[in-house]
Amino acid sequence: VQLQASGGGLVQAGGSLRLSCTTSGFIFDNYIMGWFRQAPGKERQFVSAVNWYGDKKHYSDSVKGRFTISRDNAKNTVTLEMNSLKPEDTAVYYCAADTRWDYGEMEYPSNYDYWGQGTQVTVSS
Repeated sequence: VQLQASGGGLVQAGGSLRLSCTTSGFIFDNYIMGWFRQAPGKERQFVSAVNWYGDKKHYSDSVKGRFTISRDNAKNTVTLEMNSLKPEDTAVYYCAADTRWDYGEMEYPSNYDYWGQGTQVTVSS
């Protein structure tokens, strides 16, 4: 199983980045996909998730209206479009896979089966 996150970088506040997560080794269509982030000294934090078909999406309050998650089941990839970036968005961003779509569970990292290695996003003020 492999999840490869990419697209991170350094951007000024107000700018945009597009993260991608390319996966292999598992049946992508059977998994919901999530994005988490972790800033230095802080716990891993839920950002967004998308269901198997891409028609249900969930966002943390901190990114709602600024970030958009999407998936391409033909390419086994999930994407996170990040706009109006703020310095507090600075973190390592991880993609993850889980089999369940449960609003009460999807925000907890421990519920996810597979994880990518992370990509650094730095937003300067």
